[in-house]
Amino acid sequence: MDELERVAAAAVDGDPLAAATLVRATQSDVWRLCAALGDRESADDLTQETYARAFASLHRFEGRSSLRTWLLAIARRVCADAVRSRRRRRLTLVRDDADLEALGRTDGADRVGEGAAVTDLLGRLDPDRREAFALTQLLGLSYAEAAEVAGCPVGTIRSRVARARADLVEALGDAREEPDAARG
Repeated sequence: MDELERVAAAAVDGDPLAAATLVRATQSDVWRLCAALGDRESADDLTQETYARAFASLHRFEGRSSLRTWLLAIARRVCADAVRSRRRRRLTLVRDDADLEALGRTDGADRVGEGAAVTDLLGRLDPDRREAFALTQLLGLSYAEAAEVAGCPVGTIRSRVARARADLVEALGDAREEPDAARG
C-alpha cells in the first residue's frame, strides 16, 4: 500500500485532514484531465464532480490499480457524462470574441494567448486521441496506466497518441502556412 492509498483509507475512516490531503495530492492531475477532455471553463465543476463521485465510492476501492489511475478513470467518466449531457440539451459552446482575438495574436510573450492556442489545438483532436494524448503527454501516465484509465489496450493508446501527435504537427504546419498564403 502506497502513501496515497494510506491517506485514502484514513479518509474512508472519516479523517477530514486525510480527505483534504488526498485532494491536494491529486487535484492538479484531475483538473488538467478535465480541462483537456472537457473545457477550461467547466474544469472546476468537472473536478468537483469527480471528487464527489470518488469520495462516495472510495470505500469500494480495491487497489487493483493505483489510486491515481482509479481517480483519473472517474474523471474520464465524469467528462464523458458532461459531454453526453450537453449533446442531449443540444447546447452549442461558442467562444466569445475576446477568446478568438487572443488566438489571433502572435506575440511570443502572450502566455494567455499561447495557452488558448494550445487549448484550441487540443480541442480539434478526435476525443479518443485527445484523451490518450492528455493522459500520457500532459499528465505523464505510462501507456499502461493510460490504457487502464481509458479502458482499452495499450496498443490502442500508443496508436492514438501517435495519431494525435501527427494531427497536432499537421495543424501547426497549417497554421504557419496561413500567414504566408495571406501575404502571397
